[in-house]
Amino acid sequence: MNNEIICVFKLSLDSNLFQNFEKLVANIVNATQKEPGTLTYQYSVNHEKNIIHIIERYKENSLLSHIDTTFSPFADEFLSLVKITELTVYGNPSAEEKSRLDKFGAQYLTPFNGFSK
Repeated sequence: MNNEIICVFKLSLDSNLFQNFEKLVANIVNATQKEPGTLTYQYSVNHEKNIIHIIERYKENSLLSHIDTTFSPFADEFLSLVKITELTVYGNPSAEEKSRLDKFGAQYLTPFNGFSK
C-alpha cells in the first residue's frame, strides 16, 4: 500500500460570512494547486452555506509542506471564519504530521485493505 494521506475536514460557518470565506478559499486553492505533492484539494458546501467539507489527498511526505508553506499565510483568517467540527485522517501520517493535525482534533484511521489508483 502507498502511504498517501487523506484528510477530510468538516467545518461550520456563519452563512453571512460565506462570501468572505469563498474569496479566501479561492486564494488558498490557487496556492495549493502549485504543490506537486497535493493530489486532491476539494471544498464542498451545503445549500445553506453553513457546512463545508474539505477533502485533501497528499503524496507521502507532502502534507507538512502544505501546512507550513502554503496554508500558513492564510491560517489565521481561515480559522477566524470557520470552526473545525471534525477531522478524519486516513493513512499513516508521521509523528510530525500527527503533531500538526492533532491541533484540529484529528481522528486517525489506518488502512488495512483496498487500493488507490
